Amino acid sequence: MSAAHALPASLWAATAPPAPPTPPLTESRRADVLVVGGGFTGLSTALHLAEAGVQVCVLEAHEPGWGASGRNGGQVNPTLKHDPEDLVRIYGAERAVPLIDAVSRSADVVFDLIARHGIECQPVRNGWLQVAYSPKHVAGLHARAAQWATRGVNTEMLDHAAVSARLGTEAFAGGWLDPRAGGIQPLAYTRGLVRATQGFGAAVHGGTQVTALERRGTQWHASTSTGATVIADQVVLATNGYTGPLWPGLSRTVLAANSFIVATTPLEATAADAILPHGETASTSQRLLLYFRKDAEGRLLMGGRGHFADPSGPADFAHLERSLELLFPQLGPLRYEYRWAGRIAVTRDFMPHVHTPAPGVTIALGYNGRGIALATSMGKHLAARLVDAGADFPYPVTPIQPIPLHGLQRFYVAGGVAWYSLLDRMA
Repeated sequence: MSAAHALPASLWAATAPPAPPTPPLTESRRADVLVVGGGFTGLSTALHLAEAGVQVCVLEAHEPGWGASGRNGGQVNPTLKHDPEDLVRIYGAERAVPLIDAVSRSADVVFDLIARHGIECQPVRNGWLQVAYSPKHVAGLHARAAQWATRGVNTEMLDHAAVSARLGTEAFAGGWLDPRAGGIQPLAYTRGLVRATQGFGAAVHGGTQVTALERRGTQWHASTSTGATVIADQVVLATNGYTGPLWPGLSRTVLAANSFIVATTPLEATAADAILPHGETASTSQRLLLYFRKDAEGRLLMGGRGHFADPSGPADFAHLERSLELLFPQLGPLRYEYRWAGRIAVTRDFMPHVHTPAPGVTIALGYNGRGIALATSMGKHLAARLVDAGADFPYPVTPIQPIPLHGLQRFYVAGGVAWYSLLDRMA
C-alpha cells in the first residue's frame, strides 16, 4: 500500500493488528456484487453476501478502514438521534417498529460478528452512559431510558451520585445507562471484517478508486484508478463521510463533519481504576456532544466536533484537552500521546439514508456519528435485500435529495457549531 493510501496516524493505527493484504486491483474481473467503500457498511455487506455464496468484490480508494471506520471513538451505540416515540410519530407504527427493532439489535450484530469470526479488537460490552450537566436535561434522558425500557431494554436511570461513581467526575447531574452498548478497537475490527470477508472468498482491493460507473444492458461497468474494470450485476455504494462525485448529487446529501479525538498516555493504575471503572463508554447530551472512554491500556480518550478543515497541529485539539482536564481535574496535567480526526456523514433528518437511484444500484450512508453499530447492521440488512428482493428491510428507502446550497457546507458546519455552542451555554 502506498503512503498516499495508508491510514493516518492515530491510536488505532498504532495498536491494531497488521492489515491483511488488500492489493490494488490490477486485472479486470467479474462479480455478482461490486461494493464501493471499505468501511463498516461495505465490509459488513460484503461479508454477509459472501457468507450467502455471492461473488463479491470490494474496492476501496485507500486502505480498508482509512475513513471514519478506522478513526472513530470506538463506541458501539445502538441508537439513533431520534427516540423510539419520535420514530413512531415520523413513520407511523407499522414502519417504525421494525426500524426500532433493527436499531436496538445493531450492537448485537457487531458483537456477534466479533465472536463468530474471532476478531481481535478489544471488545468490551459494559454499556453506554449518556449524561447531562443540568437536572432539566437529566429528565429528558430518563424519559429516553423509559422509552427503551418499555421495549425490553434493561436501562438504568442514574442520579448525580450514581453517574459520579460510574464516571469518576462530579461534573454531571445524572443520566442513563444503555446496557446494549460497548466499545471496541475500531480499526482492528475493520481489519477483522476484511479477513472474515476474504475467508469466504470475497475479493478486497485497496488503493483502487472507482472513477466511473456505466450501465451496459443489465450490468454495471466500473472503471478504476488502476485501469482495471469490474463488471457486476449489482453495485453498493458505501462511502459515507468521504463520498465524492461518483454518483451525481450524492455527496450533496450529507454534511461531512470532522470529529476530532485525543488520547492520553496510559494513566497510572489508581487513577485509571477510578474513571469509568466498569468499562462503560460515555457521551454528553449536549448538542455539541463530547464522548469519552478508556482503551485497553488505560488511556483516556476524548472526542468531539472540530472545525471543518482537517487538523493541522496540536492547537486544533486544545478544546478537547481543556474539556478532558475540566472533567477530571484530579488527574492533574495530562500528557497526550495521539491526536487525530475523521469525517462523519451528517444528514438533514439525522437518519441513515438508503437510496436505489437506478436498477442494480444501492446506496447507504449517513450514520450521524453512530456508524459502528448502525453501519454494521445496515450491511447485514442490505445483503439480505440483495440476495432476496422481497426480504424485510427496516430502513426507509428514499430518493437522493441534495441539501440546498450544499456548496456552503463548511459555513453550515461552522455556523452550526457556533449556534449549538451558544444553545448549550444557555441551557
